[in-house]
Amino acid sequence: MTAENAMKGYITSSEMRALELNAEYFGVSQLQLMENAGRHIALEIASRFKPDKSIAIFCGLGGNGGDGFVAARHLSAMGFKVTVILAGKAKEISHKAALENWRALQFLRESITIHEVYDSALIPNINAEVVVDALLGTGTRGKLKPPIQQLVEKINFSNAFKVAVDVPTGIDSDTGEVLGAAVKANLTITFYKTKRGLENAREYVGELVVKDIGLPKELENYAGPGDVTLALKKRVTESHKGEYGRLLVIGGSETFSGAPALVALAALRTGVDLAYVAAPWKTAHDISAMSPDLITIKLDGDHLNIANIPSLKAYVERADAVVLGPGLGLHAETRDAVKTLIEIIESACKPLLLDADGLKAFAEFKRKLTVPSVLTPHVGEYAILTGRKLPENLTDKALEAQKTAAELGAVLLLKGPVDIIANEKRFKLNFTGNPGMTVGGTGDVLSGIVGAFLAQSADPFKAAVAGAFVNGATGDFVFEEKGYHMVASDLLEWIPKVLDDPMSHLKVRNEGAAKTS
Repeated sequence: MTAENAMKGYITSSEMRALELNAEYFGVSQLQLMENAGRHIALEIASRFKPDKSIAIFCGLGGNGGDGFVAARHLSAMGFKVTVILAGKAKEISHKAALENWRALQFLRESITIHEVYDSALIPNINAEVVVDALLGTGTRGKLKPPIQQLVEKINFSNAFKVAVDVPTGIDSDTGEVLGAAVKANLTITFYKTKRGLENAREYVGELVVKDIGLPKELENYAGPGDVTLALKKRVTESHKGEYGRLLVIGGSETFSGAPALVALAALRTGVDLAYVAAPWKTAHDISAMSPDLITIKLDGDHLNIANIPSLKAYVERADAVVLGPGLGLHAETRDAVKTLIEIIESACKPLLLDADGLKAFAEFKRKLTVPSVLTPHVGEYAILTGRKLPENLTDKALEAQKTAAELGAVLLLKGPVDIIANEKRFKLNFTGNPGMTVGGTGDVLSGIVGAFLAQSADPFKAAVAGAFVNGATGDFVFEEKGYHMVASDLLEWIPKVLDDPMSHLKVRNEGAAKTS
């Protein structure tokens, strides 16, 4: 959730979908949320009208329609005469929870009349005193299509009292834009938090009521599969090389060659089109031999130095994001080069991730950063960075991380048994991962994943939250396969699985909990 939205109590459609996915991951199912939403709709209507009124509920094929199915069941049980108009064929209902609630209605045909409208010619004449719009929800984009558009017109021509579920159909919940046509509601019942578009489209919303549907507030502070969906950049058919990010990794030294290679390989598995590794000449040759997928920039000298800056500047300008620090070493001239490089990165307005030795070098001259930035210290590096020891209590630790994030103008990803991701306004906790991930290199994989999201223009907080979840989840999959005998490169092959199906971690998490209980 953006800081502005959080302060004003708004939630975007994508944030709401992510929160609902996280809720399911943490044990609150879509079926439960739908039941709560539908029941609230019914109770709100029952508080305003007597059961002698007839009610027509126009339902879509998705989650919004599912809310309508539940409301129909409850209103029928309260004694109302209910008609359900489904916009499409029942066999096209793909939303799992909505389908379950549709099936429940099939046994209530004596008290609920049902019409399937998959063509505008099939729209029935409805003479109801209350009409419920449960056609389309907060995820609606683009102009309305038949038969939805005709059903919206049917609702608007009715003299009934009109109730919209979550958002009037035809209103973009994020902007308030009218998508060709929109239901003009007398009452809109929205859930959990209001949406900005509802404020911008008041003439269509009518009275606005916000109802709780059983989403615990704590879930806003937990990383989950939904956060992965917020950071991922969708690929389109007309994609071109470079469109999904170029990441520049600056690291490596005469001692460390694996660290920057792991960063770059993780970034490629996460989806960047190109990963450049800038490393000292001999180290870069070693890295080139590790994988043909890596592009190396061979720097003069045994370690990063000021003389490397001119050649690196061109690559900084070409990149979409920079990871600075893995395996860099802490020679005096390397530390000087880090300071100059950060200034160049800021001048080029490129997102930055500082890790490992890059963080330690930054600690010597730390200041507020001026570009979107993520810092990834573990507890020891945090002490070097701030000169302060973290408290033991998890919440206190998170609040301390927030203070540091505010001081440095960056997102802090504090690595530990529970990762803490914090910016000035909020924090999230990530519970994925296991003790086997103390092996060297897993932090480099994390930097590659987060760096890739940054290179694909993800907000730094979202990138860090998603990266922490994905990195820990890959480690959990490796643990299931190899136990604690893992090495960092084992994580790489699991990144695509977690990105393609972040909910898949739920099974491995539950199995792991069963083994340790």
